[in-house]
Amino acid sequence: MVGWSLEKGAVFVIKKSETMPLIFCMKNYLKKKWQDWRGTILFITCVVLPVRASIAAINFVPTGSMNPTILEGDFVFANHLSYSLRIPMTDYRVAQWGNPERGDVVICFSPDDGIRLVKRVIGIPGDVIEMRNQQVSINGKVLEYGELDEEVISEMNPALRSQAIFASEKLGDRDHPVMALPRVYSPHRSFPKKALGEGEYFVMGDNRDKSKDSRVFGIVPREKIVGEATHVLISFDKTDKFQPRWGRFFTEMK
Repeated sequence: MVGWSLEKGAVFVIKKSETMPLIFCMKNYLKKKWQDWRGTILFITCVVLPVRASIAAINFVPTGSMNPTILEGDFVFANHLSYSLRIPMTDYRVAQWGNPERGDVVICFSPDDGIRLVKRVIGIPGDVIEMRNQQVSINGKVLEYGELDEEVISEMNPALRSQAIFASEKLGDRDHPVMALPRVYSPHRSFPKKALGEGEYFVMGDNRDKSKDSRVFGIVPREKIVGEATHVLISFDKTDKFQPRWGRFFTEMK
């Protein structure tokens, strides 16, 4: 075997017979380590990770469909025990002690393509949902909208913030922020009445003009909702070299 040294033009020769003991020792070392640790590795892979996924998860959010509640670059904590206990890697629930309520930020799977999403529950079973010019009506009553506290949007990208309109939307006794982008074309600012049946939920992103949600893929069945997103653990600004957003660390969602 011929190789180059750091000195220009210098050549060294390694005999094949000299490399064989090293390769043999490496194989034996890896084999021994596998024999020592395979039980632990298999236990973590087959038991710990699936069980962990049924209890809680940390989800990285790459898009802005939930702005300004969740920003691009947020790491969101999801409690998978908020509503029920599922068998790992399945939709089957062993036990159930609750259901999503209006205003909950949930982790769900899109009925369209199976992608994991973070969205807000707007309508629950039995509701009739309607939207006219960005204003949502539930069971014939238009939701209340008010001014949004500037502090809520202080960590947003200034360029995006300058193009958006913000408001506080009231769902029952819960307020949460929403935003619209008047300069962006969206065919989903209005839709006719939709009645939700048993086990059917209507979800939307808080960024109403930049969200693929129930206005696009329809209702979300209860079994596709796997948990509730409750906190932002850490956050990094994707538009500014992933600088940490210290003000968002360990914050509770509304």
